[in-house]
Amino acid sequence: MDSIVLAAGTAVVAAMATDAWQGARDGVVALWRRARPAEVDAVGAELESVRGQVLEARADGDDDTERALAGAWQIRLQALLRADPALAVEIQRVLDEVLRPALAPAGQPGPGSVVMEAKASGHGRIYQAGRDQHITER
Repeated sequence: MDSIVLAAGTAVVAAMATDAWQGARDGVVALWRRARPAEVDAVGAELESVRGQVLEARADGDDDTERALAGAWQIRLQALLRADPALAVEIQRVLDEVLRPALAPAGQPGPGSVVMEAKASGHGRIYQAGRDQHITER
């Protein structure tokens, strides 16, 4: 399965549990409108149905159901891509411009971004790291 499809299918399902769901839903529906216009209404209804399942699974702490639902959307996206490989560009655009931003906490930079600010005065020290940091002072 294509990596873009894996990422997009997982992001679709994860976005269902966010406040930004409506925009993410619109992005997925727009993708279908371009690829398979006759299926747009059915896909929109399916997205809403799956969203209910995702919210219920999250409330119950059921990660297996969420993973299974993501797998189902990965398969659907893979079918689109097989039918029209040129859709890879559009799937990537929806992933980058719609789905990933829906998953970022409000006011936070997107994935891969690190923003750090620090100010020290006097004899102050500042230690900053984007990941693990180990400091040994003697």
